[in-house]
Amino acid sequence: MTPRPKQKNNTNKTHILTRYGIITVLFFLFSAALVVKLFDTTVIEAPAWNERAHKELSRTSVIAPERGNILASNGNILACNLKVYDIKIDLRHNKVKDAGLPWAKIDSLADSLDYHYPRVRNLDQHPDTFKKYSWHTRLKKEFEKDFEKRPRALRLAQKKTIEDFEKIRNFPYLKDFKGKGTRIPVYKEEKNVRIYPYGRMAYRSIGRVNENSETGEFHGYSGLEKDLDTLLYGKPGEAKKVALTSGISNWVSQAAVRGFDIHTTIDIDLQDMLEQELLNICAQSGAEWGTAILMEVATGEIKAISNIELLDNGTYGEALNRAVQAFEPGSVMKPISLMIAFEDGLVKSVNDIVDCSPFQKTTDPHAPSVKTMKQVIEMSSNTGISRVIFRKYAADPSKFYDRLASIGFFEPINSGIAGECLPRVRKLLPKDSRGNNITMTARHLDLARQAYGYNTEIPPLYTLSFYNAIANGGKYVRPHLVRSLISEDGRDSILPINSRQICSPENARRVRECIREVVWGEHGTARAVRDDRVEVVGKTGTAFPVENGVYNRAKRRYAFAGFFPYDQPRYSCMALVLGPAGGSANRTSGQVVKNMAVKMYARGMLNNASTYTNERSSSVPVIAASSKVSANELSKALGINKAKRVKGNADGDNNHSLIPNVIGYDAPTAVKILERRGVDVIIRGSGRVVSQSIAQGTKVSPGTKIILSLRV
Repeated sequence: MTPRPKQKNNTNKTHILTRYGIITVLFFLFSAALVVKLFDTTVIEAPAWNERAHKELSRTSVIAPERGNILASNGNILACNLKVYDIKIDLRHNKVKDAGLPWAKIDSLADSLDYHYPRVRNLDQHPDTFKKYSWHTRLKKEFEKDFEKRPRALRLAQKKTIEDFEKIRNFPYLKDFKGKGTRIPVYKEEKNVRIYPYGRMAYRSIGRVNENSETGEFHGYSGLEKDLDTLLYGKPGEAKKVALTSGISNWVSQAAVRGFDIHTTIDIDLQDMLEQELLNICAQSGAEWGTAILMEVATGEIKAISNIELLDNGTYGEALNRAVQAFEPGSVMKPISLMIAFEDGLVKSVNDIVDCSPFQKTTDPHAPSVKTMKQVIEMSSNTGISRVIFRKYAADPSKFYDRLASIGFFEPINSGIAGECLPRVRKLLPKDSRGNNITMTARHLDLARQAYGYNTEIPPLYTLSFYNAIANGGKYVRPHLVRSLISEDGRDSILPINSRQICSPENARRVRECIREVVWGEHGTARAVRDDRVEVVGKTGTAFPVENGVYNRAKRRYAFAGFFPYDQPRYSCMALVLGPAGGSANRTSGQVVKNMAVKMYARGMLNNASTYTNERSSSVPVIAASSKVSANELSKALGINKAKRVKGNADGDNNHSLIPNVIGYDAPTAVKILERRGVDVIIRGSGRVVSQSIAQGTKVSPGTKIILSLRV
């Protein structure tokens, strides 16, 4: 009988050998396939793979440079870059799924977000708005969705700092997620934004940037940001793909070069003062717009420039930079014509006389009919200045254009302000562009008008630059906003400033003497500009605006250009205001220049001892209206025995749909009262509220902005 265990061993051995055989065959087939594929890849398809590798390694990417800063004259930052973050949560993250729906914690998260990062402003003041826009509603809506339909990037806050990110990470519910980077559902997306620490101050002059939707690059589209974009932008770098042992990576082949920092001539204090004065005058006169420029006489540095315009919502805001736009100047042209007359020897002295009887369809409403050069400018005689210019240029009126060109009247200033226009003065040739004859009568009429500022278009900045030369002893210094360029390594390159002598110092003195009579003469057209503290001199000018090809006599442009102090001019200033007809440059633009001079004198900016502190200390202290501070408590804390208290007028005004009267309040209280009604507030100056751009009782509408002017 055969033993059974021996048959079992033979069977197991057969099975084992069969399995090994199958495995061996599979390994052989796999190895064969591997060899075939290797041969196919390295030999047959080698050219295609080499081409793909070359294409991948030859790819380059652009490294965006850091944009340069714009600085004020004292080094304060007017425009700079800031790294910010959009803070988001991934609601389809595994940890969110594992956490389930702890509604108590999610509600606490919503409370924190509504308090610190509300979706709309003043959320707690409007019950209907709260229900619609609170984070409670939003989070409930998103968490109740199926997991796969939830958003992967729900934004919790926009353009925030790294401190905000850490703060949000520690809110209820979110703080339960431990880890960093992609291991937690809360994350941040980095962005670079352009910020302007002084808000809309000198908005049009500094300019703004926007993003090119195709390239993603940021470039300037207005002001200095546009005009100096090539310097501010810098030079892009380049990164190439390289093969490393760990894979393909980026290799910086050319580093990006940071843009230049632009050191401007803007003085923040003077800028704030000029904007406030121009705003006040525009609001008082009901002007449509106004522009003003303040320059330093010796250097040509533009210390302040402001542009105010009446907006659709009834408030005034910084708008189009009209300082470099061309307008018919009116009588502010007369001192420039007089300067040419003195230089050409048409008059020798300020006491030379000229017949001011009717001339070239123009009459002189001022007596006497024969005037000295002083009186011609003092009384703004159109016929007087025209007759003087005719002494040389009547024979060939085109020569007057050439004479203006000889003093650089038509040369670009290149001030650094985007949109700068050239003066437009027609050359009075005997034939027009089509070859048609132009009569001498017509040319004479145009010459007379050009002499006193009509039939021409000149930007205010150009007009002021020649007044500045008259104040500077006949030396013309190019107006400019840029003082120097600061490179990435900190080197400060001061830009050269062009200057030239356009008239003799003696003739400049004569013109100054005539201009003085406009303010200080018995019959001057700007007597309201007088102030005993600082001697302001200048010339008024008015002109009707041209609309649809005809003069609109319901409106007028009021100009005043001058300088101060008279004996030793330090600053030149010009203001131009478009307002209703019936006003005067004396009471509008002239007051802007006068108020600037007085404020600068009070602060010791005109080589004088400051009277600002003394004037304040000699008066009774004033306590502004406030909702928080008791006048008695404040007086006691400051040790004041006698004080004047300003009473606020908004107390008890509970109609939140109307603009209240906040005159008299301190800034924090006024802002609080207005923002409770959904009004955006812009503050001008410091101290207590003395005026508001929207009248009491005006209905509040979405997006309403109000400008509050403050004074100490």
